[in-house]
Amino acid sequence: MYKIVEKKELAPNIYSMDILAPRVANSAQPGQFVIVITDESGERIPLTICDYDKEKGTVNIVVQAMGCSTKKMVALEEGEYFKDFVGPLGKPSDYVNMDLEEVKKKKYIFVAGGVGAAPVYPQVKWFHERGIDVDVIVGAKTKDLVILEDKIKEVAGNLYIATDDGSYGYNGMVTGCLEDLVKNQGKKYDQCISIGPMIMMKFVSLLTEELGIPTVVSLNPIMVDGTGMCGACRVSVGDETKFACVDGPEFDGHLVDFDEALKRQAQYKSEEVKLDKKVEEDCKIEDQGGAK
Repeated sequence: MYKIVEKKELAPNIYSMDILAPRVANSAQPGQFVIVITDESGERIPLTICDYDKEKGTVNIVVQAMGCSTKKMVALEEGEYFKDFVGPLGKPSDYVNMDLEEVKKKKYIFVAGGVGAAPVYPQVKWFHERGIDVDVIVGAKTKDLVILEDKIKEVAGNLYIATDDGSYGYNGMVTGCLEDLVKNQGKKYDQCISIGPMIMMKFVSLLTEELGIPTVVSLNPIMVDGTGMCGACRVSVGDETKFACVDGPEFDGHLVDFDEALKRQAQYKSEEVKLDKKVEEDCKIEDQGGAK
């Protein structure tokens, strides 16, 4: 059992949770993820690690309550427990194992969309702790859905906010903001790292390919069981077949077949709807004090 030691609401239906998991915290590195199971009947939820504190033994996750399973997760309060919290899984970001002097020679830009701002934070923090300034673009549909702005601002060289409705920061998509920085403001970048919805990462990759900026994307959104056994996160990267959970989750965005990945992501929608209905019925029964 893994105790929730702190819980905060970051935005409507988006929550930050610190979980007491010393072994995970001690081994975690930027880019990796965990598998969380709420209770005996809960499904496996892969979530990118958003921060970790080796001294306190805690791991931070950010959860957006969308389906019934994630709603059950965020319904838990401080002092309550998750049944399982397994990790760290996946490979850490490439720069973690690169020669630090070589990393310092490059100018990095991070592009985050929605809750993708959460896994971007520990990566930017990693650079900051090593004296490297990076630029960050955080996008959201509207100002109310922008998360972790203050935390990212503390560790980023420059932070740019973009909102689809123009309610805050740059008026438009993250791609428009990135294009403006490069074409109009003369910014030069050697590496882009993009984390967020699949469709956003697709168009960021198309833009950066045009701009000549090597790009890494995180394919966490298509993962299901997190061990490579279900095959749900199978994706074509160049002329190779990869599994996001064991070979990634980070890949060369210019080589990922996003159209294939988006189709794969959508193929479970009907099953997810059925599962959510069943879990919602079970939740109602539990709330009423009855047996399943």
